[in-house]
Amino acid sequence: MEKAMQMERNGTKILRLNTGNPGAFGFDAPDELVCDLVENIHHAVGYSDSQGIFPARKAIQQYYQTRGIFNVSTDDIFIGNGVSELIQLSMQALLNNGDEILIPSPDYPLWTAAVTLSGGKAVHYRCDELSSWYPDIGDIRQKITSRTKGIVVINPNNPTGAVYPREILSRIAALAEEFGLILFADEIYEKILYDGAEHIPIASLTDSVMTVTFNGLSKAYRAAGFRVGWMMLSGNRDSASDYIEGLRILSNMRLCGNVPGQFAVQAALGGYQSIYDLTKEGGRLKVQRDICYRAVTSIPGLSCVNAQGALYLFPKVDTKQFGITDDKKLIYDILVETNILFVQGTGFNWSEPDHFRIVFLPDQFELEASLGKLSRFFANYRQDRKCL
Repeated sequence: MEKAMQMERNGTKILRLNTGNPGAFGFDAPDELVCDLVENIHHAVGYSDSQGIFPARKAIQQYYQTRGIFNVSTDDIFIGNGVSELIQLSMQALLNNGDEILIPSPDYPLWTAAVTLSGGKAVHYRCDELSSWYPDIGDIRQKITSRTKGIVVINPNNPTGAVYPREILSRIAALAEEFGLILFADEIYEKILYDGAEHIPIASLTDSVMTVTFNGLSKAYRAAGFRVGWMMLSGNRDSASDYIEGLRILSNMRLCGNVPGQFAVQAALGGYQSIYDLTKEGGRLKVQRDICYRAVTSIPGLSCVNAQGALYLFPKVDTKQFGITDDKKLIYDILVETNILFVQGTGFNWSEPDHFRIVFLPDQFELEASLGKLSRFFANYRQDRKCL
């Protein structure tokens, strides 16, 4: 990242395929969301309730009723400055020093950071690339200890694009019930699905496990800059009164989330869902995913499980073929040679230096050109050479 910034200061144009930022690649928020925000801007100049404005929380409650999640009131919903803020808040309210949270590997690294900054210990359970990147249930069970407080499930997954079937989700929920753990469901990509994949909210599968579900406007609604995310408490909350009180205290301490953006929530969750035009056959996201997958898998030494959801591919690199021992150096070398910035697999807490993540948000022509550069890079690359 520092090298990319330096190159940009020197006048080099960098293609940033390191961040899932739809607005930067011409994916505009639906007009209806923008109109609702503008129409209500004069009502948004003061603080709101610390958990969010009532119409937005009511819309969230009613939306999840359509997803099979009941027994949730508006008091169980917290709106924040994006999901990122709420992830941190959810960990700060829960963890004492040394407490453990089970997080997938690879993961969205904010989860690991939030656990660590809250004094906890992130314990990574393995997702199996040979099984469509599904969580290894046996590995989860093996890593549960007396210090474990919860299990994080990222579905659809960032960075792999995996979408988990009902059986996998039910088995994770059963483990949480068996050991008295909280489920943390990061579902920000729930509507970005391909090839008929189905997203099942894990909270809809259990009433006996307390589940904290996270979602927001940044991805499916292409409104990342609105900074509107929410978390919803469901399931068995009887034994979590202290935790819930901690959430309310922390919510009050930061006064409230971004108020103008909250007026877009009702419009976003109701009515026509334009994201489906982008993910269906012939839709822009679907076309770009297919272009990216074909290009990546045509490069000798690279392989990839195709994404069923989200905005990313997570290719595997043959480390022996390219003499790779350091994936951060790989990403650095790609940047210097091609002016394209990716993220190395170890940046997602993957244990081996053999993966990297590609964002397939650029339009078809820019994506094809950039992947052509990537192909030419790997045609001549060996990391263990003294000079390139």
